[in-house]
Amino acid sequence: MTGERQLLSGDEAVALAALHAGVRLGTGYPGTPSTEILETFDLLGGHAQWSPNEKVALEVGLGAAFGGARTLVTMKHVGLNVAADPLFTAAYTDIEGGLIVISADDPGLASSQNEQDNRHYARAAALPMLEPVDSQQAYDFTWLAFDISERWKIPVILRLTTRVCHAKTVVHPRAAVSDTPEPSFVRNIPARVMIPAYAKPAHQRLRQKLAEIAAWNDAEGPIRLDTGRADLGIVATGIAAVHAREAAPKASQLTIGLTYPLPLGRIRTFAMGVERLVAIEEGDPILADSLRAAGIPVECKPEMYRFGELNVARVRRILAGDTSPEPVPPKGKPPELCQGCAHRDVFQVLRDLDCIVAGDIGCYTLGVLPPFSAMDTCVCMGASIGVGLGLRHVLPEAQARRVVSVIGDSTFVHSGITGIAEMVYNPPATGHVVLILDNGTTAMTGQQEHPGTGRLLDHSPTGKISFEALAQAMGVQNVHVVNSQDKESSLRDLVVNLLAKSETSLVVARQPCVLAAPKIRFYEKAATERLAASSCPADVVDQ
Repeated sequence: MTGERQLLSGDEAVALAALHAGVRLGTGYPGTPSTEILETFDLLGGHAQWSPNEKVALEVGLGAAFGGARTLVTMKHVGLNVAADPLFTAAYTDIEGGLIVISADDPGLASSQNEQDNRHYARAAALPMLEPVDSQQAYDFTWLAFDISERWKIPVILRLTTRVCHAKTVVHPRAAVSDTPEPSFVRNIPARVMIPAYAKPAHQRLRQKLAEIAAWNDAEGPIRLDTGRADLGIVATGIAAVHAREAAPKASQLTIGLTYPLPLGRIRTFAMGVERLVAIEEGDPILADSLRAAGIPVECKPEMYRFGELNVARVRRILAGDTSPEPVPPKGKPPELCQGCAHRDVFQVLRDLDCIVAGDIGCYTLGVLPPFSAMDTCVCMGASIGVGLGLRHVLPEAQARRVVSVIGDSTFVHSGITGIAEMVYNPPATGHVVLILDNGTTAMTGQQEHPGTGRLLDHSPTGKISFEALAQAMGVQNVHVVNSQDKESSLRDLVVNLLAKSETSLVVARQPCVLAAPKIRFYEKAATERLAASSCPADVVDQ
């Protein structure tokens, strides 16, 4: 594959670059639009694994980097919120192996609960950030990120967006590394043990690193200059730079690759050579605000273009100062729970019982839509349990007894376990009821595995968490497992009974996802055959 021109998505390009660059470990949590990076890395022969959540993934990746291994950690933009705790302190540490943290942002909320702009994280955590415009740059910037990370012993954020992740463009790969140093741990306590005595000088070292990276970016960083008319200059980042080149092909344009810390000297020189300078960027006006703070006069896009993805037409409107109402896009078919989904029975029961439903992130979030309309809150991964408990604590008893929390199996492992700890430790006077909708997969992002399925990223067998045993060990008073195919038990009667109790309750509603079920049966059969083969005596196998 090396050296041959390929048509790749941005996700595939990052995975190929990781393989060619000698990445020893890829960790992450599945989330659109980042999921395909680790899946592709695994298919290419790399060592990839799903972690319970993004925080754990980054901590595992950080440990691998401390051991001198090149490491890739992937997540979508909201996942970086979960990983922020180790991220901010990891910036203070010195790492031996290169460490790239992928933030796959989702402008326009194609599959997310918010539209946050994770460029803010680069400044807040004081970490360098690269932003590719297409698959070729996604490939090249993965290599460059490792170079920067290892030169300055610092994690690097590689920020992709949905359009870059999923659009396919031509990639010319370079030769893969022939060998990489074997991982080895070298003790360096002041650089890795962040007690105050070591963290204070570490913070000063971090600021010095950023100053050096900024000087390097000014001198030789990844910048593209398209010289054109002097009356219009565009400074742009990411996919917006591609739209800008098409929208105004005769304008002068400076495209920034390393967007934090910015190459302010080169931008200032560019600005002095044009009559009008416009910042073209998706999301928040981070680039424009940074340039203005540095005393560089630049036009910022109107507030209305802060929302959703940019495209060529919208960039033309920005350059023209057009703030008239934009055309309303045609309505598409609204999403819905799959017709054969076992979750439908659950939401029908909750609707008929007029429950107050604290919901969570996953395909079951679609229970909020007709014909069920049976979800009242949805904030972030794992929030259903805490939000439900909060409602139970303050509502009048009649309303409190209608509150239930609904969470999926992958989401429960991700962030729901601490909610159960809260429920056991601070139980409301009316008790509480939590429903785990266990469909045996991470369905919403493409049927990935998690610690509750008993299968690894490549679907091979591994240890499996028992939700019911975990809940019992944690002290939940009532634990039940129901199967939607079990006609002898009634989910409705069970929920009614538990809502009447002033006790803590957890119900595991278990039924495989209808889309994943054939694959699950195949994986389980393969695991059984593998186990049988491994248990046979050697002489029998030889025969």
